Amino acid sequence: MLLKTLTLKLESDKKIIGKPQLLRGFFATKFNEYVLLHQHHLGEFIYSYPLVQYKILNNIPTVIGINEGAEVLKEIYDKYDSIKLGDEEYRIYQREIIIKEQEFGVSGKFHKYKFLTPWFALNQKNFQEYKELNNKDRKEKLRKIMIGNIIAVSKGLSYVVDREIKLDAELVEVRSPFKGQEITTFNGEFIVNFNIPDLLGIGKSVSRGFGTIKKC
Repeated sequence: MLLKTLTLKLESDKKIIGKPQLLRGFFATKFNEYVLLHQHHLGEFIYSYPLVQYKILNNIPTVIGINEGAEVLKEIYDKYDSIKLGDEEYRIYQREIIIKEQEFGVSGKFHKYKFLTPWFALNQKNFQEYKELNNKDRKEKLRKIMIGNIIAVSKGLSYVVDREIKLDAELVEVRSPFKGQEITTFNGEFIVNFNIPDLLGIGKSVSRGFGTIKKC
C-alpha cells in the first residue's frame, strides 16, 4: 500500500536543545483541537499507532504526519512564529516540508534499516523475562518483538500482513531517559522483507521520538 507522509523540519536562529516530548507538548497545547497531535479525547489517551510523530534529529525539530496526520500538519505548519521547548523559546525562520507517497508493506526483497533513535522494545514484564535469558535467546526474543511491532504498525495503518515477515537484527543495549528514569533501549540495524518509509517509528513511545528508522 502507499502511505502519504509529510515531514516538517523547523530551523531556528539558535541551536535547539530539547526533547521530542517537549516538541509534542508545544503542538498539543498550541493546537489542542487536533486530536491526532496529542492522541487524547475527553481526557482519555487513544491507544493507536500515532499518525503524528515528533523527533529531534541532529538538533532539528522534525514532525512526521502519516495519511490523516499529514493533512493536519498541512493545516497548521505555518500558524506559529516560534516554538517553546521547556524554558527556551526558539524563533522559527525556516520550515522545510517534504510530501511523499511511499510504499509500506511486505516486500519481495529484503531491506536494511538503522535506528536513528533508540528502539523502546521492552515493557516492565518482558524486560524481566529478557534479563533471565542467554544472549542467543535474547536476540530471538527481540527479533520476535520487532516483528510484532511491525505487525502492530500495520494494523494501525489498516494494512493486512498476508505473508510471513522475515527479519534479522544486530542490536546493542543503550540506556535512555524516559519519564524521569533510565530504561533499557536498543540501537543498531535490521533487515526485513518489508517496506517502511524513512523516519517512521516502531516500538513503544514512537510519538515521543523512540524507534525512528531510516533505510540504509
